[in-house]
Amino acid sequence: MKVLVVEQSANPSTDFFIRPWAENNQAQCKFVSLSSPPPAQQKWDLVIFVRYITPAWRAWLTSNKHHIGRLALFMDDDLFSLKAHSHLPLRYRYKLFQYVWRHQFWLKRTGFELWVSTPWLAEKYASWSPLGLIPSSPHRHQTPQKTLFYHGSASHLGEFEWLYPVFEQVLTQDNSISVELIGNHNVRKQFATLPRVHVLHPMSWPAYQALLARPGRCIGLAPLLENEFNAARAPTKFFDITQAGAVGVYADHPVYRSVIKDGYNGRLVPMEQKTWADTILALSKNEEQRRVMLRHAVNTTPTQPPP
Repeated sequence: MKVLVVEQSANPSTDFFIRPWAENNQAQCKFVSLSSPPPAQQKWDLVIFVRYITPAWRAWLTSNKHHIGRLALFMDDDLFSLKAHSHLPLRYRYKLFQYVWRHQFWLKRTGFELWVSTPWLAEKYASWSPLGLIPSSPHRHQTPQKTLFYHGSASHLGEFEWLYPVFEQVLTQDNSISVELIGNHNVRKQFATLPRVHVLHPMSWPAYQALLARPGRCIGLAPLLENEFNAARAPTKFFDITQAGAVGVYADHPVYRSVIKDGYNGRLVPMEQKTWADTILALSKNEEQRRVMLRHAVNTTPTQPPP
């Protein structure tokens, strides 16, 4: 069975319900974005819209109705009830009105099947003879993740920009790595195009200390660009990274040369983006090396360099 699935973007509705249905029915699915231009004319046994539809897709369906077998709309909320939407934020209510509520009568008139996620929805819309889908975990196929982190601040904007191609290379080549950043809205926007990047809001010092005490981080980063402001820094990132239970990749800079012995209690790396990416990828693959370097880092007592 050849199936076209139209979704707003990658989303839990598709992953919990539609993909398991497709797997159980051995359907050959093509997933396309609701905002993308509809595909060129071809035959589909079934077209499924996940929650939403647009006028452009309605027009496409009308033009291609002779090449389409069945049509279905899947919903996992009560999308057809304005009363159910009344407590929601105005912007979200407008979205529901534009993308699904105002299309419901056309959908039924056009012969759409209604697929739903719960017995409650099936009972409410019984006149539509809906098909109830059973959810299945989308997490069982997920690759276990190693957390690579950089906890910068507003004074590290240059380092954030410098790290972008580093993260781009690492995330492309190793799908077992996720990135954790601390930053504001601009940082979130800056890294939004990269997969598996999570941006935490800046927080108080006590909250940050509690964050570091939570397990799960693997590699911590401490880049440092050459400028007068950075020349005055102390190597405190070493303590943060070690407290997080991670091995650090540090800039080969006077700030860190007093603490880090390369390959012993961390990696001391020149500020070359490809070298950083290669170093991170190598550390990701070598759990034993990370374990040994972390043990050495825990036992390291930094000394004040001579004036």
